[in-house]
Amino acid sequence: MAMETEVIVKAITEQIRQRLNQCNASQDIKAQSGGNNGIFEEVDEAVEAAFVAQKKLLQLGLEKRGKIIEGIRKIGLANVELLARMEVEETGMGRYEHKVQKHHLALEKTPGIEDIQPQVFTGDNGITLVESLPYGVAGCITPSTAPSETVWHNAICLIAAGNSAVISPHPAAKKTTTKVVELINQAITECGGPPNLVVSLREATLQKASEIMKHPKISLLVATGGPGVMKAVLSSGKKAICAGPGNPPVLVDETADIPKAGRDIVNGASFENDINCIGEKEVLVMEEVADQLISEMVKNGAYLLTDKKDIDKLTKLVTTPEGEVNKEFIGKNASVILNAMGINVTDDIKVIIYEVAADHITVMEEFLMPILPIIRIKNIDEGIELAVCIEGGHRHTAIMHSKNVDNMTRFARAISTTIFVKNGPSYSGVGNGGEGYTAMTIAGPTGEGLTSPRTFTRTQRCVLVDGFNLRS
Repeated sequence: MAMETEVIVKAITEQIRQRLNQCNASQDIKAQSGGNNGIFEEVDEAVEAAFVAQKKLLQLGLEKRGKIIEGIRKIGLANVELLARMEVEETGMGRYEHKVQKHHLALEKTPGIEDIQPQVFTGDNGITLVESLPYGVAGCITPSTAPSETVWHNAICLIAAGNSAVISPHPAAKKTTTKVVELINQAITECGGPPNLVVSLREATLQKASEIMKHPKISLLVATGGPGVMKAVLSSGKKAICAGPGNPPVLVDETADIPKAGRDIVNGASFENDINCIGEKEVLVMEEVADQLISEMVKNGAYLLTDKKDIDKLTKLVTTPEGEVNKEFIGKNASVILNAMGINVTDDIKVIIYEVAADHITVMEEFLMPILPIIRIKNIDEGIELAVCIEGGHRHTAIMHSKNVDNMTRFARAISTTIFVKNGPSYSGVGNGGEGYTAMTIAGPTGEGLTSPRTFTRTQRCVLVDGFNLRS
């Protein structure tokens, strides 16, 4: 009887083992097959596929990574117009021509493998090599304000650093994000790289985003979003790189080139209808040049509200009864907002300007729409103090127009933002008309600043004692 029982147990055990092997083989095939061009239904499948792909990436070497990134840039640039249209149509925010610029910026000026360089120290005690190593699989929470540009940027950076990525798309932009992930997978496989280095989920939900953040095979979290997203990511217990909100002030003193300042401020605040967190959100200007600055802004496409009733109407329109930002007007053209107020204008109007007190709600909160409150100041000390208060400690971006180096230095030290733009539009701070590389993930809350491939690496220090010192 005991022998029969043992035979039965062995048979059942063998059946279970075969089923497990079949299941594992099926999962491995799915992980390698592309999961429908990198798009998966479930978080576990997506993470497992990215986990397998990342291990294969490390076997290919840096030169191959470089070729993969070249392929990603190429396919991205071939689809810029398509993706710009998709973004506008799906999210209802921003302007097509500006999204085209943002795509070119992300694809052309995001650094690649050249950003990851080792450090070497040699001396009497030998040689020390400091290398940049990948984290593994990164979970990326992406915004609706740049749903494809952020993916291009993060994908290039993460792959250059040797990581793979699981993208959690914003629910309001999942079609656009899905399309980008499919294009990235196409580019990678055409270059001979492993499929599923960048994957995403077909359905975007808060539950799935939470699953990604908690998954044991996710080693790094990269997130762009509001305070709620930042809190969730920072409390995950994982390494987190967070791009949070901002409320960038513009300070204009009496020494500024006022015609240029007026033009630059309008261009910066109207770019993408001011949905970018780097964009000018309020202007503090010295009393003696305020009228001239306002005049120059009007010349460059600003619409000036002077009647207090109109300013109150605007304020009521763009805020909810609870005092929150009215999401209906986020990223909408200035003409849409004015038309809703009963003021008929054309799309030639870029931004709405008006004078208010420093404690006005549209000054103290970030509204992500082309409305630009103006505050008159008596002197530079008052301007700096107010600007620091208004920026709110986000440490994101500040802008100043001045020819006084001492004033610029004092403001830069006091505001201590990640980006400080002098005498230019805000977007020059991310390489659009200014020098330096670009970033679509600007990590203020966690301190990394403008992200690049080395941001997504950890360091390894290799020490050879009393050896290979060729200078002795």
